[in-house]
Amino acid sequence: MEEEKQIVCGQLPQTSLCDFDPPKLKTRKRNKYAIACSFLASLSSILLGYDIGVMSGAIIYIKKDLNINDVQVEILVGILNLYSLLGSAAAGRTSDLIGRRSTMVIAAVIFLIGALLMGFAPNYAFLMFGRFIAGIGVGYALVIAPVYTVEVSPESSRGFLTSFPEVFINGGILLGYVSNVAFSKLPTHLSWRFMLGIGAIPSVFLAISIITMPESPRWLVMKAECRLRDIKEAAGIPEHCNDDVVQVPKHPKGDNVWKELFISPTQSIKHIVLTGIGIHFFQQASGIDSVVLYSPTIFERAGIKSDHDRLLATVAMGCVKTLFILVATFLLDRVGRRPLLLTSFGGMTISLVLLSIGLTVIDRSNGQVTWAVALCVMMVSVYVALFSIGAGPIAWVYGSEVFPLKLRATGFSVGVAVNRVTSGVISMTFLSLERAITIQGAFFLYAGIAGIAWVFFFTLMPETQGKTLEETVALFGTFFEWRSTATELKGKKMNNNDEIQMATGDVVSS
Repeated sequence: MEEEKQIVCGQLPQTSLCDFDPPKLKTRKRNKYAIACSFLASLSSILLGYDIGVMSGAIIYIKKDLNINDVQVEILVGILNLYSLLGSAAAGRTSDLIGRRSTMVIAAVIFLIGALLMGFAPNYAFLMFGRFIAGIGVGYALVIAPVYTVEVSPESSRGFLTSFPEVFINGGILLGYVSNVAFSKLPTHLSWRFMLGIGAIPSVFLAISIITMPESPRWLVMKAECRLRDIKEAAGIPEHCNDDVVQVPKHPKGDNVWKELFISPTQSIKHIVLTGIGIHFFQQASGIDSVVLYSPTIFERAGIKSDHDRLLATVAMGCVKTLFILVATFLLDRVGRRPLLLTSFGGMTISLVLLSIGLTVIDRSNGQVTWAVALCVMMVSVYVALFSIGAGPIAWVYGSEVFPLKLRATGFSVGVAVNRVTSGVISMTFLSLERAITIQGAFFLYAGIAGIAWVFFFTLMPETQGKTLEETVALFGTFFEWRSTATELKGKKMNNNDEIQMATGDVVSS
């Protein structure tokens, strides 16, 4: 009533400047609806995680049952990454055409078919065909989950929500490890088939859960803009013209996403492509899939001979990996992308060097060296923990948030393609690399790559924490001088906020 009296008398109620602050400057609560949508969308990432985890143990029994050699083992383990290229290549365009949610349904159905084919495979060739189908589903899932999540997430919690796909990848890996132990006591010809076939269950749950999800609001806006652009083009009106009277050009120019990304990109897009794709390359080139897929082999070289004990060791490693990815989800929006990523790759470099030293000592010793075995097991756990707090989730967070809306689905799908090719090369060459330069030599090589990655991110990667998707794009374009650009943008933002506060102060005083 008091405020009403003041307004009637021509006076404004007593107001403080903070009441006129832009919404961004106020403390935001987490959007529970966005969290729920991100959670459900990220369930699709569990498909890849389960396949990675289960193959590490299933391959022991597949090798015995089907009598395949090491080269066939490498191909079987790593080929899914190359098959997933087909899915990731199609996912960007598919999701732009039919929507993010429908594309996730496609991913779940395709993987469901692939899992059943692998579970009932009578021979090596049929098993490879099942992995071909499953790989396409994985490719779709890897692209669409982060894209959908980043588009429904507010900037204040985008890092937290966009890390969900990596959380579920790790959860899937852990489920795969547990499945290995659970079915390891079955007859050899049944054990690996149950391990692979049970992967159909997450696909069914995923397809059902997607029904409750809304479509991405940014995709709906993009489709509305495309519809308006089509109407203008049909009428011969220039795309950016909103005048009452217009001049009609003879040949309106259409959009070409691939041209904007790779043929004639701006300086900003060049920088975005370099970092957005580079982070996916280094995530896999530093050897994570060799550790996760061949962990039983690594533990065998470290002196653990029992199949069951090696599988139990992989479960322990999976628990560590999953625990630290959960820690990372709460740090991404508090600490920032750069500090976590640099800490991750720096620590990975050191742990890989120490793992190589431990394996070298064991290899050159006649008897078992207890401290070296302990060092190897510890460094494997440290390595996956450090990967999970930075390199693992940030590749998906950063790679999905830096591209402009029109280029996001296609640009991110290219990053995923690079990620899967690199992963395929790493996983399909590890055993051969071990024979060529020893297992410790392979990890020394991965350590060198991780060190190069640290330098790459330190010099070229801007911080995107707390910025809107539109503000993020403005950080790119100056490459090694991005720090001065970030400082300049921060200064402009502060000046704008001061002007807003001064304007609201004038209103109050008047």
